[in-house]
Amino acid sequence: MRMKRAFHNIALAALLCGVPLLAAAQDGNRVDTLLDRLAQPDLRNWSVIEEEIYMLWLRSGSASADYLLSQGRAALAAGDMEAAYNHLTALTDHAPEFAEGWNARATMFFEANRYGPSIADIQRVLALEPRHFGALTGLGFMLEDMGQLEDALRAFRAAQAIHPHRDEINEAVNRVERALGGQTL
Repeated sequence: MRMKRAFHNIALAALLCGVPLLAAAQDGNRVDTLLDRLAQPDLRNWSVIEEEIYMLWLRSGSASADYLLSQGRAALAAGDMEAAYNHLTALTDHAPEFAEGWNARATMFFEANRYGPSIADIQRVLALEPRHFGALTGLGFMLEDMGQLEDALRAFRAAQAIHPHRDEINEAVNRVERALGGQTL
């Protein structure tokens, strides 16, 4: 009887620990489907699809990670860079597999004009979520600002291939192409 109860407890613990993993996998599959739809050039309701992607990206599967993200984003919105840094660094330490934690911290570094750490965090975002059009766009803006126009154009074009509907991405591609004299990479 004792052995049966121990097995039951182990099985229950394994099941409960697997629930966030299953939810994350389902969210990942849903994001992939939505990103495939978003890439369609004739998509009419792209803003609805984009919003759903962002909502799924914001879900970590962990209440503590979600709390750290919300606190970090609130501090960033309030202009409190020190608090934003503390919350978002705690988040990336706590949940290094959560792409949006790295993206939020990259945004914080970007807003502080600290491009080196921002680009490093974007590399982490893209390793976890290669089709993160927001991270690619931010990378493009920083590279453009640093005068690395060819690399900026590559980043903007990668974002455009994923999300061909965003005016800021399309305008960035056109602007950098003009700056390069119409050069094709």
